[in-house]
Amino acid sequence: MTHRSIAAVVAAVATTLFSPFTAFAQQPGSAAAVPPVTAVANPLAEAIRERIDHLRYEKHQDVRGASIIVPELVAKYYEAQQFQPAWQDPAKLDALVASIDDLRNDGLDPNDYHLEALRSYRLDVRMKSPLTLQDRADLELLATDAFMLGLYHVYLGKVDPVKLSSQWNFAQRPIPSVEEGLQRFSARLAAGEIREAFDSARPSHVWYQRGRERLQEYRAIAAAGGWPSIPDGPAMKPGMVDTRVPMVRKRLEVTKDLVSTPGAAVAEDPDLYDATLEQAVKAFQDRHGLTPDGAIGPGTRAAMNVSVAQRIDQIRINLERGRWTLHEMKGEFVLVDVAGFYASYFRNDEPIWTSKVVVGRDERETPIFRSKITYVVFNPTWTIPPGILVKDKLPDLKRNPGALKKMNIRVLDGSGREVNPYSVNWNQYGPSRLPPYQFVQDPGPNNALGLVKVMFPNPYLVYLHDSPAKSLFEQDQRTFSSGCIRVQKAFELAELVLNDPQWNRQSMDAVIATKETRTVNLKQPVPVLILYWTAQPRPDGQMVFRNDVYGRDLATLAALNSDFRLPVLH
Repeated sequence: MTHRSIAAVVAAVATTLFSPFTAFAQQPGSAAAVPPVTAVANPLAEAIRERIDHLRYEKHQDVRGASIIVPELVAKYYEAQQFQPAWQDPAKLDALVASIDDLRNDGLDPNDYHLEALRSYRLDVRMKSPLTLQDRADLELLATDAFMLGLYHVYLGKVDPVKLSSQWNFAQRPIPSVEEGLQRFSARLAAGEIREAFDSARPSHVWYQRGRERLQEYRAIAAAGGWPSIPDGPAMKPGMVDTRVPMVRKRLEVTKDLVSTPGAAVAEDPDLYDATLEQAVKAFQDRHGLTPDGAIGPGTRAAMNVSVAQRIDQIRINLERGRWTLHEMKGEFVLVDVAGFYASYFRNDEPIWTSKVVVGRDERETPIFRSKITYVVFNPTWTIPPGILVKDKLPDLKRNPGALKKMNIRVLDGSGREVNPYSVNWNQYGPSRLPPYQFVQDPGPNNALGLVKVMFPNPYLVYLHDSPAKSLFEQDQRTFSSGCIRVQKAFELAELVLNDPQWNRQSMDAVIATKETRTVNLKQPVPVLILYWTAQPRPDGQMVFRNDVYGRDLATLAALNSDFRLPVLH
């Protein structure tokens, strides 16, 4: 990314919530218009100019132990302002320090944005310490650098997701021109709208605000000492007496799964696993993607024993993912949460439909990307992709050429003619030499795609579809597919995306009964976002946590803690 991009991000930030102000400020002849700044011969401006000259030719400038991170853009700003100071008003400095400190609630580290150095300057200003011209010029550069970089990261994200995944194809938030960006940034700074600028830079989606609130709550839990660990032992079930029950009760009170009711009867035996605790355990299990059976076995106990520090990191990771993608979540769309094993249909920021899904197993991960659903197929055939053919089907053919026939899979040559599988020497084929045939499974209830598939263009041969293996939807960890997404309520999804009174469950069943393949195009394509959330805020004030099934959190956290999305300077 170039310095043009980061400057333009500032422009996008400035337009989000305060476009009426900026539009008014730019009206020709308006009294509020920002006039061109003319050079004023004052010592501080000259000191700033000298520091900018050093920035231009000595990129790594330290100010009270902090390095200027975006020197090129800082230089452009002050050159456009004829080197006039912007941060000598103590109120602006107070607002900046408070806003930078508040970045911790976005899951960012305020120290990445010069917090301690800015606090040191603010203390000098408050104590009316004698600051040299050099000190005051350094303050200008440091504050502007922190303001720009902080806005940049809450707007686009601190980490570049493309560095983490070559599959990434989500659109970046819109960025205007450098000139417009600097102009609007200057107007915002001149007006002292520091907090407002950060608020407008953040994703406006309600999910993000909820996530920030939950992060604050979990940090408060950590500050209060976290929660107790539950020792190993036999499974605890309702009605049992166990000395670990008080620890479970305390553990669930901390995260408000168990809420004490004033005046409620207290069990005579504190070690009794009573009905009230059972409901709290079920609520906890539901939040963590576990079967809500009330039994505290190894899986539930392991989830309870994840530390508050780890949960805080999960929230931070997913807030960063939100900064990458929440701008895509508008209008109507289908969201597949791979780590959560759910698909949802969203309308007006909230899900109106949800279904369990099965996703790719570890060695065949479901990719994370976006596309648009364009058509639905009833009674689909399944053409076996080369990867699945070589790994799963070819070994069966070598052992028994008639194996695929039992699954209604036909072997077709290049002309579409059916080939007798017993007439082929399958041993000559393998990963380096694929068979010159197509393998097609005919429609039917045992077809691998079930009775309906929902299609969207993508290079991964991935789609949403029905499945004959219904029992897999009852598993807690549903990583069983070869990459496609099996949907438990596939016909309901088809009805939603088709959005046509002609297509209801009755008419769909009539088509299925014909046993003939039929393709129906959508009147309006529906965006589909395949994402990976391991922590999500619920509207009821609780957090949902999921296992990191593909091990992606670790790399994201490492980048979030160390990496910077920065302009590429030439």
